[in-house]
Amino acid sequence: MSNPEDYTVGWICAICTEYVAAQAFLDEKHDNPAHLPPHKNDYTLGRIGKHNVVISVLPMGEYGLTSAARVAEGMVNNFPNICFGLMVGIGGGAPSSKHDIRLGDIVVSMPTNGQGGVLQYDFGKTIQDQSFQLTRFLDKPPTILCAAANGLKAQYESEGHKLDDAVTKILEKKPRLRKNYQRPDAASDVLYQSHIVHTGHDEEPCATSCGNDPSCLVSRVPRGDEEDNPTVHYGLIASANQLMKDALIRDKLSAQRNVLCFEMEAAGLVNDFPCLVIRGICDYADSHKNSKWQGYAAMVAAAYAKDLLCRVVPQQVTQDTQRNLSHRVVPQQVKQDAQRNLVYRTACHQLGRYEIYLYICCQCGDGPKSVNIQPRCIVCNHEACGHCQRVPLERE
Repeated sequence: MSNPEDYTVGWICAICTEYVAAQAFLDEKHDNPAHLPPHKNDYTLGRIGKHNVVISVLPMGEYGLTSAARVAEGMVNNFPNICFGLMVGIGGGAPSSKHDIRLGDIVVSMPTNGQGGVLQYDFGKTIQDQSFQLTRFLDKPPTILCAAANGLKAQYESEGHKLDDAVTKILEKKPRLRKNYQRPDAASDVLYQSHIVHTGHDEEPCATSCGNDPSCLVSRVPRGDEEDNPTVHYGLIASANQLMKDALIRDKLSAQRNVLCFEMEAAGLVNDFPCLVIRGICDYADSHKNSKWQGYAAMVAAAYAKDLLCRVVPQQVTQDTQRNLSHRVVPQQVKQDAQRNLVYRTACHQLGRYEIYLYICCQCGDGPKSVNIQPRCIVCNHEACGHCQRVPLERE
């Protein structure tokens, strides 16, 4: 049986299609641990390159920021040595004159124009006679992943990538996946003008409902043999608790914020689960649904994630990287720690309520273990000082 402490990479998927693609790219699959703390997640364990990876998926029928955050919370509880995360799956592309995004391409979240890589576009304030103002800033991906992504970008630029070949090899090994996960015919990659709205039922083909009149379509030159196909784009991913199917709003956010992609989970993760978001483009975030591309988009996103992990040397995953997650304690962990006498409550008389503070020891890096009744590390006995990080966790 596997040891939960051996796993250092957390990989989260939103839907079953993404989960299948993620598992397909494991170099080897591991048995689940014999015992885990109480949890509601489904896990698949394995190895990619030299990294032990734990993969989880949102419960069937659940979507959005809260569900993603809940899965990440459980994963960190169950696998305490996770150093960083990957959110890998499908998304809606935002093509523009600056970014020739097509179905099957990949978008990777990267800090852009003062944003951390993910933009929560439904969180902000509305002021009379003014436009909607975004007010939430989301963290950038871990430096170790940004560096690996830049190295991979240079490799792809000089040598090209083999993402499509990687998908083909997987399908050769798993022929039952070909029907839903192979690359669809290029003729099915159709981009409608933004003012053209799909008027029929979702399942009704666009060719029937919207027609194929050239005046309704955006004309694009086929990619040449020397161009990467699929292409990898780096920049801002827009995230919210709503599915984007409006080409006009898509274009507005693309123009104003330089958004490349839309999805529904990342904004619930990045501040508490340091991760890189990788999205395969399966539609154009408009009313013209294109489910044909979901399987392939999930596959190429997983293929890119594997290439990325293979550039990260395990020794680079330092204690500082590990503390990105281990110091972000969730309420369930607080309760468990309290039962073990590692966390105590102290009265905040000026507030008239109780408040919990945890300290991250600056000497041994262990924590959060000690508290503000007797702020002394239970591992090395160091008394909390100004260099120790004080983390307020809960008020009641």
